[in-house]
Amino acid sequence: MDALRIATKAVEIYAARHPRPPHVTITQAAEMLGRSRGTVSTMLDRYKIRLNACGQIPIECVDRLLAASD
Repeated sequence: MDALRIATKAVEIYAARHPRPPHVTITQAAEMLGRSRGTVSTMLDRYKIRLNACGQIPIECVDRLLAASD
């Protein structure tokens, strides 16, 4: 049980020091999704992912696709 508590604390510390960005590039989204940049571009063309006004992908879109693949 002690190991679980230590691991949980380590994850909390890491998350606090490395917050997730609110938006990612197409390349970053591809890495997060385990897909190629071309596949993510196709997903954009088919409106499965949207770009924001800055031309980046909101992290919520990536999260939605990751949740759907589980």
